Amino acid sequence: MNELIRLLCYVLGLVVFLALNLMYLGWVERKGAGHIQRRTGPKDVGPYGLLQPLADGIKLMSKQILIPANADKPLYMAAPVLCIVPSVLLFVAIPFGEHLVPREFNFGLLMIFAFASIGGLSILMGGWGSGNKFSLIAGTRAVSQNVAYEIPMLITAITIVMMTGSLDLNEIVRQQGDYFWKWNIFRLDKSILMPFSFIVFFICSLAETNRTPFDLGECEGELVAGYHTEYGSMGFGLFMMAEYANLVIGCSLTTILFLGGWQSPIGIFPGPHWFLIKMYFLIWSFIWIRWTYPRTTFFGLLNLSWKYLIPFSLVNLLVTALFMKVF
Repeated sequence: MNELIRLLCYVLGLVVFLALNLMYLGWVERKGAGHIQRRTGPKDVGPYGLLQPLADGIKLMSKQILIPANADKPLYMAAPVLCIVPSVLLFVAIPFGEHLVPREFNFGLLMIFAFASIGGLSILMGGWGSGNKFSLIAGTRAVSQNVAYEIPMLITAITIVMMTGSLDLNEIVRQQGDYFWKWNIFRLDKSILMPFSFIVFFICSLAETNRTPFDLGECEGELVAGYHTEYGSMGFGLFMMAEYANLVIGCSLTTILFLGGWQSPIGIFPGPHWFLIKMYFLIWSFIWIRWTYPRTTFFGLLNLSWKYLIPFSLVNLLVTALFMKVF
């Protein structure tokens, strides 16, 4: 009975946490973009525009769902649901604190990569099922991008697993210690390339979440609106919610693997607040990059992964194995 009550409390907490993040990360991004580009952003609906996400949600839910005449209806309807469900399920394995995790899995890292790979499939289904040539091109682009950047991301994660000897996300955090120089990003005793591994993982997270400069699946100048061109109402809303959920997951995973998770940088008062500070700092850096740098070309996007990030991640894996064997 106590376990059931605990699980229900965690589910309720996750629902509230997700709802607030999915609503207000859009507001933060729009306000951030406004200030970066020397304009105000939303400001009329509520104080400082804080009710704008609520108004947008009501608008999307009140619109009629229209299915294109030449669409593949089952694929068209299933794609937004398949996109948001895995993103939400992944939060079950994220340890926000040492004892603040809905369910601690000893294979949590593997679970996150397994469910995250479904996102590319849902985008391809949405592009194919829409019956629109622009959506189909965007879907194939997104799959090519996901395949290219999942490889260096996974190899970098394997390096962390090799260092810690565990797939348990909580155990990976525990082994990083209480001070910032013990975090994996600074663990030069394990590999002299660990700071660069963080950069590789950060770049791959940008690409995996379809963020600028790697949002080639949503390239408005070439593909209208990308894979969700034919989606309106809550179909479009689910795709946007999944994008922000993946953003939170990507920053949470980076925090866990490289920045000590819930560990304190000064050795006192570790806890969930440190996890959230690091996570939201990374989220803000993603937003900053989106509204600062231009979109790259598609061939440049693929060349960056296949010619540079994958070879470097393999070299880092070998160097880490050598350091662990020798030292």
